[in-house]
Amino acid sequence: MPVDLSAIPIADHHCHSLLKRQPADDLAFRNHLTETYFPEIARDHVQHSLVYHWAIHELAAFLGCDPLPDAVHAARRERGVEALAREVVERGNFRSWLIDTGYGGDSTFSLDELRGLVPCEIREIIRLEPLIERLIVEATSFDGFLAAYRAALSDLRGSGYVGMKSVIAYRTGLQIEAVEPEEAAAAFRSVHDGARREGRIRIESKPLLDFLIVAAVEEAARQEVPIQFHTGLGDPDLDLTKVDPAALRLIFSERYRAAPIVLLHSGYPYARSMSYLAAMFPNVYADFGEVQLFVAGGDLRAIVRELTGLAPASKILFSTDASLIPELYWLGAQAGRRTLGAVFDEHIAEGLIDERTAMEMADMILWRNTERIYRL
Repeated sequence: MPVDLSAIPIADHHCHSLLKRQPADDLAFRNHLTETYFPEIARDHVQHSLVYHWAIHELAAFLGCDPLPDAVHAARRERGVEALAREVVERGNFRSWLIDTGYGGDSTFSLDELRGLVPCEIREIIRLEPLIERLIVEATSFDGFLAAYRAALSDLRGSGYVGMKSVIAYRTGLQIEAVEPEEAAAAFRSVHDGARREGRIRIESKPLLDFLIVAAVEEAARQEVPIQFHTGLGDPDLDLTKVDPAALRLIFSERYRAAPIVLLHSGYPYARSMSYLAAMFPNVYADFGEVQLFVAGGDLRAIVRELTGLAPASKILFSTDASLIPELYWLGAQAGRRTLGAVFDEHIAEGLIDERTAMEMADMILWRNTERIYRL
C-alpha cells in the first residue's frame, strides 16, 4: 500500500486559468488529454490511451457516476465549472495556484475572477515571450524597446508577480548563447518593421531571444525572483532534440547564482538531466509536473524514481500544469500524490528511508519548497 499523502496540501507552482465555457462532450474533452494540435489524435487515438481510461475512472469516482464517458460528461455539465473548480480545490487540498497568465487569453477567467471562484491563494507568473512581442510592436527603436522591457521587469514583486516563465524552448530551443547588444539590436531591426506592419509577431529570432532571456535571468538574480523554463515535452511545434534542460548551461554559471531557476515539466524525457542539474547547482530546482496528465503507470513511477533518486527533496517542486479544465487539477494531484507515495514506499521497503522521512520529503515537494522559493 503506497504511503498516503492525501493529507499533505499542494502549492501548485505552475498552472493556468480555466475556460469560462467548458468542453461539453468526450471529443472536446479528449483534446485536453493530449499535447498535439492534430485533430486526428483526439478524434481517433486518445480514447485508446492508458491516461484516458484512468481519467474516466478517476473522474467517475470524483463525480459519483458510472465510469463511462457519457456519464462523466453529464455529471460535469450538471456541476458547472464554478462548482467543479471549488470542489477540486477543496477535495484536492490545494493551498495555492501560481498561474502562468500567458496562456488561455480572453476565453479564460481573469485572476480576480479565479480568486472569487476557488478557496486557495492565486498568484501570477509573467510569461516573457508575450511581453516581448507586445513591446516590439509598440516600440519605435531598439533602445526604446529595451528600456521598456527592463522597466517591465525592474520590480517584479512590486508589480504583483511571484515569478517569470520563458517558453524559449518552443521558439529557438534551450541552447542559449551570450549575445552582444549590437547583435541583438540588428536582430530587433530585422523583425521590427514586419511586427509594426502586421500589428503582431511571434518572436523566433534566436539572437534577440537569447539576449532578452539572459537579461531576464539577470533580473531574477538581482531580485531573487524565480524564473521558470519550459523543458522537455510539449506540442508538435517543439523540437524535442533542443529541449534537454542541460542545454541551459550558460545560465547555470556563477554570474547568475542568485537567480532561482526552475526547470519545468519533469524535463521529460530528460528527467535524469533535470535531476542532475538540481543536485549540482544550488539555485536550480526540478519540477515534478505535467507528466501526471500524459504518462501512465510504471513509466510515471520511473520519472519520479529518477527525480528523487538523485535530486534532494529540498530541490523538487510539485505542479500539475493543469489548464482550462478544473478536473485536470484533480487528475494531476491524484496521480502526483499516488505516484510519489508509491515510489517512497519502494524506498522504505529497500531501507533507504523510513515513513517519517518519506512524509517529510513529500511535505517539502508538495508545498513547502514552493512557498519558500516563491516567498509566498
